[in-house]
Amino acid sequence: MTNAGRSLLKGVAMFATVAVLGACATMNVGRDFNYGDFVSRAKQGETTREQVREWLGAPAGTGMVLEADGAKNDQWTYYSGSGKLPSGAETRFKLLQIKFSTAGKLLSYTWSGDIGAPSAPVEAKETK
Repeated sequence: MTNAGRSLLKGVAMFATVAVLGACATMNVGRDFNYGDFVSRAKQGETTREQVREWLGAPAGTGMVLEADGAKNDQWTYYSGSGKLPSGAETRFKLLQIKFSTAGKLLSYTWSGDIGAPSAPVEAKETK
């Protein structure tokens, strides 16, 4: 076999190995955080940026929100996700966006995520 043939064979073998490994690989994005811990401590108008950073670590992203009244507020974003490649099976994702006033106090937050996620509180629903 020629050197070119051996190189091609090695390349095909590498590609096949990556394809097989990729079929069962798990992809993780972001950094896990505990929403339940955050929501149990957070107090609107009182909680500071420094406290949130202490509880959750540095945010994955920071930005600004332009409110309808023209006010500009800081927004921090935390997210975590995982799933199996390439099918996307067993996909889980959670997102927490926290809005702070110009004084650095918690204004509001938005939570999205899997209800069954280990760090998401499951609230009891009233029955009628």
